[in-house]
Amino acid sequence: MTQTPDPASCLVPTAMVDSDHPAILAYARERSAGHDTPRDRAVALYYAVRDGIRYDPYGFDLTIHGLRASTTLADGRGWCVSKAILLAAACRALGIPAALGYADVRNHLSTARMRAAMRTDVFYWHGYAAILLDGVWLKATPAFNIELCEKLRLRALEFDGHADSIYHPFDLDGRQHMEYLTYHGEFADVPMAAMQADFRRHYPIAGDDLARGDFDRDVDAEVGVPT
Repeated sequence: MTQTPDPASCLVPTAMVDSDHPAILAYARERSAGHDTPRDRAVALYYAVRDGIRYDPYGFDLTIHGLRASTTLADGRGWCVSKAILLAAACRALGIPAALGYADVRNHLSTARMRAAMRTDVFYWHGYAAILLDGVWLKATPAFNIELCEKLRLRALEFDGHADSIYHPFDLDGRQHMEYLTYHGEFADVPMAAMQADFRRHYPIAGDDLARGDFDRDVDAEVGVPT
C-alpha cells in the first residue's frame, strides 16, 4: 500500500536524515547559494547530489550509520537509497519538505558482478526523494551521476522542479533500461525493518560478493573501456 507522509514530518531531522548535522547544513547552503526560491534551491541540490556524489551500488550498507546522509556526504559516493536520503536531508536543512520514496524496479542494465551476486534483475526498494514544491510532491531520482550515464549510454535524469524525475524505460540506443514494478510510497524516515527483511530474502549473499568489487572498474569492463 502506498502512502504520502505529513509535510511537517518531512522537515525534521532523523537518525538517518540528519538534516541538522553541521556538514549537511553547510553543504545545503553552499550548493544552493545564489538561488532565491525553494524550487530553484531544490533543483540545485538535486544536481549537486546527482553529479557530486558518485553512484556506487557495491557499497550498500543497511545500517543507520551506513544510510546516514552525513556518511554519504563524507564518503562522496552512495547508491540510490543513500543518495536520495542525502538529497532529502539537504532539502530539509533549507526548510523544504522532503520525503523518501521507494519502488521495486526491473533494471535491465547492470554489471556482470551485480547480476551474479543478486541473481535477479529486480532491485527491491529502489530509492528516490520526494520533494514538496508549491503543494505538489515531486519525485526526484539523483542516483546516476552524469559520467556514469555517458559511459552506459543512459538518459541522464533531469529535474526542473515542476515534473517528476524518474528513470526512462529505454536507454539512448533503444535497449530496455528501467521498469517500475511496484511503488511503496513516500516516507518521512527510512522503513529500515521492511527493507532489511526484503534484502535478506532476495539478496542473501549479494552484500559480501559486491563488497569485494570495484564498481567503476566493472563498469569500464562492461562497456569496453581500456584499463
